[in-house]
Amino acid sequence: MGDLLKFSIPGKPEYLKIAKLAVGSAAGTANFDIEAIEDIEIAVGEACKNISCHGFDGFSNFYEVECQIEEDKITITVTDNRCGHEIEKYKKPCLDCPNEGNLGIYIIKSLMNEVEIIRKDSGNSIRMVKHKC
Repeated sequence: MGDLLKFSIPGKPEYLKIAKLAVGSAAGTANFDIEAIEDIEIAVGEACKNISCHGFDGFSNFYEVECQIEEDKITITVTDNRCGHEIEKYKKPCLDCPNEGNLGIYIIKSLMNEVEIIRKDSGNSIRMVKHKC
């Protein structure tokens, strides 16, 4: 099995860049090419925005990012275990929510090879996989 990077990050939008840079750096260390790293960073940013924004409730206090690096792929899971909320943002109930609505999910699906949205009563996750070319 490969290396595992796992960290918690505050749910406020100003911390989102930290998650993107950490996972992008891990992908670079794993010898992904620059285009794949950019795709991964964009997808991580969109996943973090969708997971951390709770609509009427505001942002999560913090969420977790897990990055599993294997020889031929990277698997990133962004999870908010604190409470259940809808990932889809069909309406814009609060000014802090991502402007893109569900566009963020479509962006993730277009950039990553595999995307799984996991909904549980205890929270939500977005699991993404990018294979090396």
